[in-house]
Amino acid sequence: MAEWLAVITITIFAVISPGPDFAMVSRNSLSLSRRAGVLTALGIGMGVLVHVSYTLLGIGVLIRESPGLFNILKLVGAAYLVWLGAKMLFSRKAGGPAAVNETAPSDLEALRIGFLTNALNPKTTIFIVSLFMQVVQVDTPLATRISYGLFISLAHVVWFTMVSLFFGAPRIQKQIFNVRHWIDRVFGMLLVGFGIALAATNLGS
Repeated sequence: MAEWLAVITITIFAVISPGPDFAMVSRNSLSLSRRAGVLTALGIGMGVLVHVSYTLLGIGVLIRESPGLFNILKLVGAAYLVWLGAKMLFSRKAGGPAAVNETAPSDLEALRIGFLTNALNPKTTIFIVSLFMQVVQVDTPLATRISYGLFISLAHVVWFTMVSLFFGAPRIQKQIFNVRHWIDRVFGMLLVGFGIALAATNLGS
């Protein structure tokens, strides 16, 4: 029970802390639709499962202890965030009620954006690997470890779905419709900033 409480508490604080996931869900919900935000949240949960899977297989420790491999992952993740941010920075003002900045993504695209935003984020790697190494005991059954991973993924989905439902509310979208291109640019700058900070930070220390 103490282990469960530790996992739950640490996960909640990690999930609600601002980062690329929050920026991406908020942007998609505000500038696109509530549906796009929810699908992005589901994609983030799927990305978490990638980190959980390789951690349970022991590969997470290898990534953590191999500076070269970890730096490659870090730079790929940083490049992806900068690329997403750059696309938003060059967004154009919507021309009518049915228009959006650029082409509205399909459901699969929104899911993919959420998945890659999380799966390529090495900070999530550090969080999950550290959690399983420092909090979860070595004699904890595999079934319990898997349940921890599922909880971490579900916590991400629930939190970011709540975020998308709030920012995707019709009343809020109606109020921000005329400035959606500026919202895109703000979140674009945030993502570029996250990417640059990620590339410059020594997460493995």
